Amino acid sequence: MDYRKSTAPVTTVTRNQDLMTRGTGNIYETVIIVSRRSNQISVEMKQELNKKLEEFASYSDNLEEVFENREQIEISKFYERLPKPTLIALQELEDGKIFFRNPDTPAKQK
Repeated sequence: MDYRKSTAPVTTVTRNQDLMTRGTGNIYETVIIVSRRSNQISVEMKQELNKKLEEFASYSDNLEEVFENREQIEISKFYERLPKPTLIALQELEDGKIFFRNPDTPAKQK
C-alpha cells in the first residue's frame, strides 16, 4: 500500500465508538484487529525506510568521520511526518479496507 496517499489524519481524532464496532459488535475485538493491522503497516514502513536508507550507508570503520547526508535526512523527516501506523489502520477500518474474521465464530451457511 502507498502510505503517502493515505487520507489518515496526522493527529488524534475523536471517533464514534458505534461506528468502530460496526463489523465486530465488540470494541475489544476492534482494538485487536486495528492493532494487528497497525503492526503489519509498521513492519512494511520500516522495511521500506531501511531499504531506502541502505543506499546511503557507509561501511567505514573510522569513528572520527561523520558524514551528514542531506538526502538521508530528508527521507527520515518524510517518514516522521507520515501518519502513525495506528491512525492508518483506523482509517482503513473506517473505509472498510480491512478484512477480518473470527475463527471461533461459525461461518454463515449459504
